[in-house]
Amino acid sequence: MLSWEERRLLVKVSNLYYTDGWTQEQIAKKVGVSRPVISKMLQKAKEFGIVEVYIKDESALTVELEQKLEQKYGLIDAVVVPTVGFTPDMVKRSVGQAGAYYLSKNLKRDVKRLGISWGSTLSEVVKEYPYERREGINIVPLVGGMGTQHVEIHANQLAYELAKKMNGTCSYLYAPAIVETEELKERLVAMQDIAAVLEEGKNVDVALVGIGNPYKGSTMKAIGYLQDDDLQHLRKMGVVGDISSRFFDELGMPVKHSLNDKVIGLTLECLKEVKKVIGVVEGTHKIESVAAALKGDYLDVLIIDEQTALALLQEL
Repeated sequence: MLSWEERRLLVKVSNLYYTDGWTQEQIAKKVGVSRPVISKMLQKAKEFGIVEVYIKDESALTVELEQKLEQKYGLIDAVVVPTVGFTPDMVKRSVGQAGAYYLSKNLKRDVKRLGISWGSTLSEVVKEYPYERREGINIVPLVGGMGTQHVEIHANQLAYELAKKMNGTCSYLYAPAIVETEELKERLVAMQDIAAVLEEGKNVDVALVGIGNPYKGSTMKAIGYLQDDDLQHLRKMGVVGDISSRFFDELGMPVKHSLNDKVIGLTLECLKEVKKVIGVVEGTHKIESVAAALKGDYLDVLIIDEQTALALLQEL
C-alpha cells in the first residue's frame, strides 16, 4: 500500500509528465531527485493504477490546486492536503503531517541552520516529524517565547523538540515575543546571548513559519500578548495577519505599529532574505492573512488544507 504522501507525489509527477508535457529532466529538477528516479516513479504510477490513459486519483484535484498556487504566486512548491469532511483537529493534524513529511523529504543535507517560528500548527509539524539522524543541524527560534502559558507552542520549545527528533542541536532565545516597552526591547536585544541568537536567525538556510490571524483563533490573544484595545488599533491600521508576531497589511507590507517595535525576533524584511521559507497554515479563517503573506512574497513553499486553498483561489 502507498501512503498518502507517496500517492500525492506520484500523481504530481504523472500530471507534469502526461498532462503538462514536462520532460523527466525538468520534473527531476523541480522535485529535487535524479532523472532515473522520475522514470521509476512514472512506472510505479502505472503499476498502482494511478496512470492509465488518464490520471485517476482522489489527489488529482489537490495537485491541480497546487499547480495553480505555484503559478499564481511564483512558489517553489505547494502542498494541498485533502481534508474534506475532517474536524478542525483532524485538519490541523493532517496539515502537520504533510508539513513534517515535506520538511523531512526536502531538507537537504547541506542545511546547517533551520529557523522555526511558533504556533499550534507548527507544533503539529514537530509532533509528526520522524526521528532521524541529521547531525550538524542547529534549530534556531525566530521569535522570543517565555512564560507559563502554552509553553508547548513557543519557538524555544519547538526548536528543542525538533532538534531532539533530528538528533541535532538548538539555540534558545531567552526573551518574550513581545515586551512592554520599546526601551525594554532595546535593552534586551543588546544583551550578548539574545543578540547572538537573533543574528543566527538572520542567517538560517531554511525557515519554517506559521501565519496568524490576530482577530480569529489568535494564539497571541490567548497567551495575553494582545488585548482587545490592541486588536481594535491593529484593525484601524489595516493589519490582516502576522508571521512570527510581526504584523502586515492586506498587501503584505509591514505595518508601522508600536507592537511591531516591541517584538523580539526576526523582522519581515529579514525573513525575505532567507533562502527558503516554508509556510504551514490551516483554517479558512486565515484566507485573508495567507493571501497577504503571499502578496508580500514572504513564502517560497506553502503547505495548506484543501478548503483554504480553494477559498484562497476563488476569492482572488
